Amino acid sequence: MQLSHVYRVTKYDPADRDDHGHYTGAEDVTSDHGKVEAAYLQAVQAFAADTGVDRLSVREPEVSSFVHFGVEPPLDGFGLGTLLPGGLADFHDGAEVPLDTGLELVRLMLRDSGAWCRLEAEGAFAVHVGWDQYVYIGSSQPCHVALACTRELGLFPERLDASPYDFEPDEDGVRRPGDNAFWDGLHRAVASGRAGLLEEIYVQNASRWHRLTSGTIDTVRAALAPRARLAVWPDLSSDTATVLDALPTEGLVEGVWQDTDGQIHSAVADEDDFPELAARIAGAHAAALLPIYAEERIPLLSAVMPDRDGVMRARWQAEPSLNDTAQEL
Repeated sequence: MQLSHVYRVTKYDPADRDDHGHYTGAEDVTSDHGKVEAAYLQAVQAFAADTGVDRLSVREPEVSSFVHFGVEPPLDGFGLGTLLPGGLADFHDGAEVPLDTGLELVRLMLRDSGAWCRLEAEGAFAVHVGWDQYVYIGSSQPCHVALACTRELGLFPERLDASPYDFEPDEDGVRRPGDNAFWDGLHRAVASGRAGLLEEIYVQNASRWHRLTSGTIDTVRAALAPRARLAVWPDLSSDTATVLDALPTEGLVEGVWQDTDGQIHSAVADEDDFPELAARIAGAHAAALLPIYAEERIPLLSAVMPDRDGVMRARWQAEPSLNDTAQEL
């Protein structure tokens, strides 16, 4: 549902924009960690109060990948450790937080902590933080008091038709629940030896890996993060020498390996990192190489976990899989 009142709230005076809308003034693109940052948070709070919202849902959370584009360095644990009871484990799609916690998440995003999400109250309110201290606030109400408050704080609210960060589904994605039918198919794939590794993408750019046997699948399923995206891959190989022989001479690749203690690790590497990756794989119990590029990275099976009541409320989608073109894996 698109909200009827949407504003771009910034510290950038519209009078200092050129004919193309680009800001040409002297304001810095980083947070001052002080008065201006506090003004942003007060403005968000004022819009939430005007809308009658005191709780927000985390939607489509993500963390920095191996490349961080923020203008400030990422924080340890992305700054979530002291904000959410379980830290990153509680930073999942659909997590509901009180407004005060939501405001602190906005602060982390303004500071380029490495964590990002949409904060929304369905059908009523949304706050999206963009690059360079651009904040987009949407409401089902006109929020006259909040607009006046925002201007008094020295910020500039500008009316828009919609937030540029509104969720848009991936055209190539597949809306497929990780329901009993999916898990039955996974049981068959593991039993036949065609599958053995489950990638649990619990937030965008972060995965946990599970090596599967017929006896462990149900235990793994019970411990997955809410609304996690799932990708199923062939099992790791104990023939690590053959895995190493498949390393390309250049480009990007993801190495996944199980150490002698049974822990599974992964790392994205380019040719400069291949020697370190090779050393890790050479000493591993089992390993595999997975492609990074989207057109090559196609899992055997994929799905998104529904909520406990079986309803699919996650908006993000599963990746296309090999099973999409086959009747049976």
